[in-house]
Amino acid sequence: MAANRASLGRRAAFGTAWAGAAAAQAWAPSRPLRMIVPFPPGGSTDTLARMTAERLGAALGQPVVIDNRPGAAGSIAADIAGKTEPDGQTIFFASIGTAATNQFLYPSIPHNGEALAEVAGLFSLPNMATVAPSAPWRSLGDFIAAARARPGALTFGSSGAGSSLHLTGALVAARAGIDILHVPYRGAGQMLNELVAGRISIAFGNISTAIGLVRDGALRPLATTGAQRNPALPNVPSFAETLPGFVATVWYGLQVPRGTPEAVISRLNQEANAMLADAAVLARLTHIGVAPMGGSAQDFSRFIAAEITQWREVIRTAGITAE
Repeated sequence: MAANRASLGRRAAFGTAWAGAAAAQAWAPSRPLRMIVPFPPGGSTDTLARMTAERLGAALGQPVVIDNRPGAAGSIAADIAGKTEPDGQTIFFASIGTAATNQFLYPSIPHNGEALAEVAGLFSLPNMATVAPSAPWRSLGDFIAAARARPGALTFGSSGAGSSLHLTGALVAARAGIDILHVPYRGAGQMLNELVAGRISIAFGNISTAIGLVRDGALRPLATTGAQRNPALPNVPSFAETLPGFVATVWYGLQVPRGTPEAVISRLNQEANAMLADAAVLARLTHIGVAPMGGSAQDFSRFIAAEITQWREVIRTAGITAE
């Protein structure tokens, strides 16, 4: 999550992705494809995956069927995808957990990142620090000052131990030099309900989950964790305005079993970038605070490598485990 990585691939935009488009067109599936999704139906991850599957299916001329395989923060699904025949029929909807952080959080679960090859980064979602309307803090700076004055007295909620929201809180504590107590919940909904009730001091939630409560006035936003202010909430500062260089996003992309033909990867990359350039898709994403990523398969590989480097250190320093 180094600065500006949240908008990976929008730069000069999709030029790299179109390179080799003629070769990519040489491959077309002859039967329905399977997209393995590492989380259950109904959540924000599943929603983005289904939008992607619908668009890819229309472009490829064959349905892309969703196969939800939840468990161990996505590690089970990643293992299944990595062991699947690399025949071009299986796509994996990768996340920050499956591609970068789970290997450090679930040491007893096999993690073989080499079994999957990158296709394209898709979506980047900043997290958002929110407090109850009755809270005394009007800015992230106010909260940090209060936490420094009362080490260990203030609490932050997350959607579970080892979640991206937990890791965001740990990174905030490390970068700001504060001691705040982590309170894990079973999902973002429960966490935000507890925040509204005043049972925790602050919460770090995905913007797409919390944005409705912010717009309704049920929560007060302090800052978002993208590299810049989010277009969906332009009046809310970014963390980087208080903690220079701070970026912590949730992200998703496409991978395939390693050994999948290059023509398949090129075509899938081409269609993924075309989806992200579509005006209707961009409008839908902007409304919920999601940024398109895009770019080449190599861009996505480099992005994942940088994420692994950052989060390995955060997890090690904070002693975080999900087991």
